[in-house]
Amino acid sequence: MDVRATDSTAIVWFRRDLRLADNRALVAAAEQHRRVIPVYLHTPDEDGHAGPGAASRWWLHYSLHSLDNALRRIGSQLVLRSGSALSELRRLIQETGACAVYWNRRYEPDVIARDTGVKSALRNDGIEVESFNASLLREPWDVATQVGKPYQVFTPFWKACLARPLEVSVPPAPDRLEGPVRWPDSQPLDKWCLLPRIAWPAKFSEVWTPGESGAYSTLQRLLEGPIDRYATDRNWPGRVGTSRLSPHLHFGEIGPRQIWRAVQDRFQGSISEDARVYLSEIGWREFSHHILYHFPTTPELPLRSNFERFAWVTNTDQLRQWERGRTGYPIVDAGMRELWSTGWMHNRVRMIVGSFLTKHLRISWSEGARWFWDTLVDADLANNTLGWQWISGCGADAAPYFRVFNPTMQGEKFDPDGHYVRRWVPEIARLPDRYLHQPWEAPETELKSAGVVLGTTYPRPIVDHAEARQTALREFDKIKTGTA
Repeated sequence: MDVRATDSTAIVWFRRDLRLADNRALVAAAEQHRRVIPVYLHTPDEDGHAGPGAASRWWLHYSLHSLDNALRRIGSQLVLRSGSALSELRRLIQETGACAVYWNRRYEPDVIARDTGVKSALRNDGIEVESFNASLLREPWDVATQVGKPYQVFTPFWKACLARPLEVSVPPAPDRLEGPVRWPDSQPLDKWCLLPRIAWPAKFSEVWTPGESGAYSTLQRLLEGPIDRYATDRNWPGRVGTSRLSPHLHFGEIGPRQIWRAVQDRFQGSISEDARVYLSEIGWREFSHHILYHFPTTPELPLRSNFERFAWVTNTDQLRQWERGRTGYPIVDAGMRELWSTGWMHNRVRMIVGSFLTKHLRISWSEGARWFWDTLVDADLANNTLGWQWISGCGADAAPYFRVFNPTMQGEKFDPDGHYVRRWVPEIARLPDRYLHQPWEAPETELKSAGVVLGTTYPRPIVDHAEARQTALREFDKIKTGTA
């Protein structure tokens, strides 16, 4: 028997894989080595664009706490270190005598560059280093067009992903994990100051349960009802019609293979159309990572290079009104307030507020991406970049530039009873349904009866929809004609 397998120590570097089940790096380490040291490295200076925003740091704090508790239940613990990844790994190797380091791959450009250097340096030190795929169904480099190019349109990409059988085995969490005789020093989690210093996320804990067990509970809720109505209910922000698994997926508290397998088991192989629609959303997540990997400049630059010439407007006042949910368009304001209060926004509403910012206000998609990055608990570089470039018309499989969402019509169509708007914009809650999504059209008697004073208790629209749409079409048409 291999001596290494019987009396050796390995480090498992946890990253965006904060779970014990279906953790390929953890499985490999436990199979090949007697002792396993779970480590999380706080490396904000090395994460580049992938470093977590404020809302995500809140989630990370509690997710790490949950992971440590889970490890302690199986006889282990999570070692916390901060600084340079390579330096800290070398210190840990020296302190513990570890002969191997395992981790699960990430796909952000800055992180790939860092990981490549770490892997090379440690191997030169004589350390075994292996990385694994624990966060995607397909590696970004495993899917290509017939001429070997990356896809830029979702539908053919997803068909190519499904053309070959998906490997969806799910290794269970270990029952026991043996650690070293003497554990290396670990920093207190509170020292990292991940939690915001203001009371902003006070309500987050009422909505979310970070950690692997929270992910399982959320998945179970999806399978017990919403997935049977997913194709229609996912578009209604006033209903519980989406999975709400995105932050759990982002932090790797659950993996796409686990979700895929659970859906298959729920339908016993005969997957419904609603379930297929849901699984295609997992496909969009795959597609976003495919695009980010093959086009690593997209967090800063539009995929469609002609949009670099677009004359985006700089209007700090309107940007702030959008951020604070004070645009005068109720469905937009409801979405922005939901985001601020819960760290999340319904996907249909993300499209509406994104269209409003980039088409009505003609403020750059990068400003929207920046705000979302700091306020979303599910802020993912791949998803965030793809979504904002999609809605502004400058990215992969992008919405046509001439598609300008009418916020009034979107509100009336997808929140007809006003449940969503009334929850998040309570100052207009007493308006009748017919005026709720366009309070500026309400007669003075209706406004007075509802206690609404436009311009005082609730803002008038900061732009006129028809005028803003025409201006946007004129400006975006310059991209098409090459006159920008």
